Amino acid sequence: MTNSITRQIANELSVNEAQVNAAVTLLDDGNTVPFIARYRKEVTQGLDDTQLRNLESRLGYLRELEDRRQVILKSIDEQGKLDGTLKNAILGADSKTSLEDLYLPYKPKRRTKGQIAIEAGLETLADLLWAEPEHDPETESSKYISAEKGVADTKAALDGARAILMERFAEDAALLAKVRRHLQHNAELSSRMVDGKEQEGAKFKDYFAHDEALSKVPSHRALAMFRGRNEGVLQLTLNADPGQDEKSTGSYCENIIIDHYGVNIGNQPADRWRKQVISFAWRIKISMHMETELMSGLRDMAETGAIQVFADNLKDLLMAAPAGPRCTLGIDPGLRTGCKVAVIDNTGKLLDTATIYPTPPQNKIAESAKVVLGFIKKHQVDLIAIGNGTASRETDAFVSKMLKDAELKIQSVMVSEAGASVYSASELAASEFPSLDVSLRGAVSIARRLQDPLAELVKIDPKSIGVGQYQHDVSQSQLAKRLDTVVEDCVNAVGVDVNSASPALLNRVAGLSSTIAQNIVAFRDENGRFADRKTLLKVPRLGQKPMSSVQVSLE
Repeated sequence: MTNSITRQIANELSVNEAQVNAAVTLLDDGNTVPFIARYRKEVTQGLDDTQLRNLESRLGYLRELEDRRQVILKSIDEQGKLDGTLKNAILGADSKTSLEDLYLPYKPKRRTKGQIAIEAGLETLADLLWAEPEHDPETESSKYISAEKGVADTKAALDGARAILMERFAEDAALLAKVRRHLQHNAELSSRMVDGKEQEGAKFKDYFAHDEALSKVPSHRALAMFRGRNEGVLQLTLNADPGQDEKSTGSYCENIIIDHYGVNIGNQPADRWRKQVISFAWRIKISMHMETELMSGLRDMAETGAIQVFADNLKDLLMAAPAGPRCTLGIDPGLRTGCKVAVIDNTGKLLDTATIYPTPPQNKIAESAKVVLGFIKKHQVDLIAIGNGTASRETDAFVSKMLKDAELKIQSVMVSEAGASVYSASELAASEFPSLDVSLRGAVSIARRLQDPLAELVKIDPKSIGVGQYQHDVSQSQLAKRLDTVVEDCVNAVGVDVNSASPALLNRVAGLSSTIAQNIVAFRDENGRFADRKTLLKVPRLGQKPMSSVQVSLE
């Protein structure tokens, strides 16, 4: 089966099997995608990072599919129900959904009404009335009345026969596939307000009476509606026949069942009963199953979309052009508590800090300008970075007027301060600045992220940077994994300056562990800048093999 997986991935990516085999071997050996894309191109014959990400994702899915396939085959075989036709269908299933559809009739479950009816001998009655509607249901069902078997009267017999057929239809993989296709293309998602929740759920008012084609619901609206449902404000349902006239009888999905089995509902004695079986099978069994499945699929799609938006925004932020190694003054704006100021040199080293009050309610503009201008003159500041949070506009206006009055041609830049407060209170910040007040650490982070956004932002948990929507509504494990790959890809796309990179940044380089990253910084602090690559070999645990895998800058 490994060969078939390799062949399938090769076809999907339009590459040869040798490339896929090489990549799979490297991934199984614990190598990361950035490492393989950058340093093992000759092995994979040039697969890029996008191809490798898709390969890694599909490899995981297909391996899970294959594992599940083997479990299902074993389970059905142990039941003695695995014939050649079923085995071939299972082996040919190309998705988890189709595989589970095939397994549904054989899946161990609690005793159902249909199973109880079969045990009572009513399967023959069900098959007779379904296949030969010229028979009268009352007459035929009277032959199966048995107090011993729990069939008290003709109604009980007919109900049991109906339950058998309902469950049979609901477990027909081919029928489910047809119904699923119809719903995916035609069904509507309906959202309604739960009675009495109008005030409590005011933020969801756009969805109090909302109908939208299931196939066109964007991820942000889907997640909003799911959140409303989770908070008990909204009720979500699937409308299988959005264009159907209220006077119409029967659902389009009921017609799918009729067409699938090739039955003709007319005026035969059993036709009324057969129509009831079809209606019950759809409304009680199949529709509920499909609603659960398609709602789950919509949520998965919405989560994937939201995570991708988060990842794209994070990449844009991380890959923003750095201002470079220039002395920078960072300002973390504020109102009542003032603006925090920090000056860093061209390597990111902290030089000075202060708190100023140029904004309401204190408005100490002259005093604040004196402090900032003093820092500019003392440290030869080239750039000013202003956080874009509370009071950012007031602070920007203060800085612009101050520079104009002082006739200084220093550029001030508004910088995203997302995650700065999280970094300020982190263990990493505490280790970097153990004696510095937490509030001033944010100003340092703002200044540094203008110098080099990537180097600074890798210190923060990607989820705390806040560049996405509904991040708390999506799978936290999937979000964390996706964002980690973005950070990893960005770092390895541009490389790092080994003479200025922090342990947090070095740790993201393919081929470097956390311990080695710490060792590099410790060696640099003790011995000064690395003059050449050979000097790196003196770093503890960084031998020739890791060195061949690391892209560094010694500028």
